[in-house]
Order: sequence, then C-alpha cells, then structure tokens
Amino acid sequence: MGQIALEGMEFFAFHGYYDEEQKIGNKYGVDLYIDTDLHAAGASDQLRETVNYEVLYRVVAEEMLAPARLLEHLGHRVLDRVLEEFPYVNGVRVSVSKFNPPLGGICHRARVTLERQR
Repeated sequence: MGQIALEGMEFFAFHGYYDEEQKIGNKYGVDLYIDTDLHAAGASDQLRETVNYEVLYRVVAEEMLAPARLLEHLGHRVLDRVLEEFPYVNGVRVSVSKFNPPLGGICHRARVTLERQR
C-alpha cells in the first residue's frame, strides 16, 4: 500500500451558502490523499500501473466548477468521483477549504475533511 497526495490545489469558484457568495466567488483550496497499492508502479515504472495525477486534478477541477452550498457537499462529490473513476483505490481523504470566509471577523480559512474507505 501507499499514498498519493495532491496538496495545495487552489481554485476560484462560486460556492457558498449565501446567494451573494455564489455570485461573487471566492478562493478555495483542496488537499487530496489517495490510498492505493503502489507496488506494480514501483516495479514497472509505468503510468498505467498507478493513479494518474493529471486525471486526479481534472476530477477535482470539474467538481469545483459545479456550485455547492456547503463544503461538506463538495467534499462528498470529490470522494464519489475519485472512487468512481479509480475502482482500484482503497481509500480517499479530501480537505476542502474556503479562504477568508464571510464570518464577520478574521478567519484565514474554513475547512472540512472527509474520508472514505472502500
């Protein structure tokens, strides 16, 4: 077993509970961790034996395009897509952050972290 991570992905997107947030948009961050068997890729040095990072990034980027009211909902969509696209992945953990959330005070980011095992 091993882990593949895409950390520090940033997107400008139109999520948020309030209608205004969905109109003006905000900056979001995503960290994604995939648990999978990396033995074959390590032995063969072949991309087809592992999870392609470009495809992982594309999956997250596509989910970030579709507005969501809650970070929790967005995170679950990412988990669902990763497990659907990569049937050999054993587990996924995703953290979704909203930078400078509208809380009426200083807060660098709000974050949810979700995890699912197969």
